[in-house]
Amino acid sequence: MDEVLLRSLIPGVLGVLVRRGADFATAEDAVQDALVEALRVWPADPPREPKAWLVTVAWRRFLDTARADAARRRREDAVDEEPAPGPVPGVDDTLRLYFLCAHPSLTPSSAVALTLRAVGGLTTRQIARAYLVPEATMAQRISRAKRTVSGVRFDQPGDVATVLRVLYLVFNEGYSGDVDLAAEAVRLTRQLAAAIDHPEVAGLLALMLLHHARRASRTSPDGSLVPLAAQDRRRWDTGLIAEGVRILQSALARDRLGEFQAQAAVAALHADAPTAAETDWVQIVEWYDELVRLTDSPVVRLNRAVAVGEADGPRAGLAALAALDEALPRHAAVAAYLHERDGDRLTAARLYAEAARRATNLAERDHLIRQAARLNTR
Repeated sequence: MDEVLLRSLIPGVLGVLVRRGADFATAEDAVQDALVEALRVWPADPPREPKAWLVTVAWRRFLDTARADAARRRREDAVDEEPAPGPVPGVDDTLRLYFLCAHPSLTPSSAVALTLRAVGGLTTRQIARAYLVPEATMAQRISRAKRTVSGVRFDQPGDVATVLRVLYLVFNEGYSGDVDLAAEAVRLTRQLAAAIDHPEVAGLLALMLLHHARRASRTSPDGSLVPLAAQDRRRWDTGLIAEGVRILQSALARDRLGEFQAQAAVAALHADAPTAAETDWVQIVEWYDELVRLTDSPVVRLNRAVAVGEADGPRAGLAALAALDEALPRHAAVAAYLHERDGDRLTAARLYAEAARRATNLAERDHLIRQAARLNTR
């Protein structure tokens, strides 16, 4: 088979499907399925018109997917319309679902999507909107995840750390589409904390509550980001903070420190400070030292450099930053902040602009552009 010819036909076949009404992501999947079928069939029975053959097979795959999506959507809508069930005796499978959805054989994105669908009860449509991808793409992602774990035995359940990592990823997706993923992650983690007596489960719940308590102050009315130091602390949810601190203190008392408890301790110190100027940065550096010991994560070391810069001065922060890879996400933004605090406005402006170019989040990019403009106009 001429594989060069096969690859050259892909754009044209994809274009035909899109012109016929297929969305691009689903069309891509259909064309890939057709290529796999071509690799299987063509060596023994090559077609007279390769492109027409690929178009026909790909279009059939697309129609099969569209019909399956329509049937799945009808099933999901029918479930949504059913009345809530009453108490049912027997074994609760919720905990097993957590471990199934967070199985190590899944990619993080697939594990998060499957958790939201199977445990969170969200429809495929809702999850797709939250991730800003076509519904068909999300349906295929979830279907692949289900197939991956369908034959997994759970005589020995997966470890709690994997489940917590998935829930942490869900929380960090933030607030997009019509689904509040951060609130959904808090709800799911509350369920898990009620089922498992584990200090790191409690630590993650405390961390989520302490961060979620600051939600109302994180953006201005026009949607722009508000840095922690500039947030109106009167808008912080003191009830969530009190609950998070209580849960954290109970977990720390068990003397089985983990990374989520240490992260929650940092968040608690921020929440405890009446003003940004009164933040106990020395103690925050100590907690970051614990986190480095627990994780040896470059991201943790990056955050530690910021804390060192606040506790011991910007030059100490820059010295800590110098040991880290400049390609690390947010490295340029941290360097810009520390150089500005050290009085080097020209370098800070350049680094803010560089950080803006690297930003993957629109709100963060706009914030960094404003920081660079602020320094350039003074």
